[in-house]
Amino acid sequence: MTMSGRISQSAFDGSRLRVILLLDLYEGAQEQFLDAYEHMRNKVASVPGHISDQLCQSIENPSQWLITSEWESAPPFLAWVNSEEHVETVRPMHNCVRDTRSMRYSVLRETLPERPLTPERAQAGLQAAVRVGDGVARHALTFTVKPGSESKVAELLAGYQSPRAQVDDTTRLRRTSLFMHGNRVVRAVEVEGDLLAALRHVARQPEVRAVEEAINPYLEQDRDLTDPDSARVFFTRAALPAVHHVVQGSPEPAGLRRHMLYYPAVTGRGMDLARFLAHQDEAAADDPDSPVYASTVFQRDDIVVRLVDVTRDLDLDIPAALGIKGPGKAAELERLLDGAAIGVEGSLDSERTLNRLLSHADMMPVTDRSSADS
Repeated sequence: MTMSGRISQSAFDGSRLRVILLLDLYEGAQEQFLDAYEHMRNKVASVPGHISDQLCQSIENPSQWLITSEWESAPPFLAWVNSEEHVETVRPMHNCVRDTRSMRYSVLRETLPERPLTPERAQAGLQAAVRVGDGVARHALTFTVKPGSESKVAELLAGYQSPRAQVDDTTRLRRTSLFMHGNRVVRAVEVEGDLLAALRHVARQPEVRAVEEAINPYLEQDRDLTDPDSARVFFTRAALPAVHHVVQGSPEPAGLRRHMLYYPAVTGRGMDLARFLAHQDEAAADDPDSPVYASTVFQRDDIVVRLVDVTRDLDLDIPAALGIKGPGKAAELERLLDGAAIGVEGSLDSERTLNRLLSHADMMPVTDRSSADS
């Protein structure tokens, strides 16, 4: 990857969110699906941040349905869709649905003929500026393995043959980075084109299916990938969405090194911690001396990980490496981070403690494969 021009994608710009869910139903399941939807919408109506939703049925194909919903911003939607309550709420719909596709969009502009817009109202709740992307979708999965099995799982996950990178004419699996922290596994993927198509492509590959079966006995959460409902629930719970991505505006330097840092949050503060790190990385992207060239923050519940591509060793600039450059930032992280969960307790106001935090947060690399390796 070589680029110039700043790249920024974020769930934290404060704009309203439009969520679109495309569904293809089994024939004859329409009434059952409608009943399940009525149950779901009664639940979602009381979720903080939810504004409205609509259920639509195709006028051309009665098996094709569409659910659109509007949210005050992305964070409350992500908190809801990643919750255990959501997993249980949508479960009755699974037997009705052959295929689904979810898309999330920040609202950039809108036209409301019945309500003339003042300049203030025109900007309220809207994405402030057009973002520039790099044509890449990012996603991660995380799960835990039984204590004592870490080395065996790492061996299995590092040893399989890479699947074919080219999915179709428009989609390519660009990079897979896999790290471990204790018994937690995090696998991050970068996809050019259709993320869902790439994930399905990878899941169908014999070499991937073999390694997934091989690690099954070591997982803390049981799963049966031959059972669609079991597989769906597992991967829903394992999803670790990318909530922020930023790249400096300068051309990519040679010799970048990839690290993943683990930040367990204080209970209920995961989104706040992810937002803090996102804002820190936005500031770092404007600093030509920052060692962090690119950063992606992933978050689900109180699990936050930060994938960084850096120009030099992390310990040469520990505050920048940890995302706490600037006055008062270490103290702010201290309020949000569950230090005991990562083996670092006490104040983050000393160089010794920051060194310890970096060594404990820096995850063990298992494999990092680009499409060129495939």
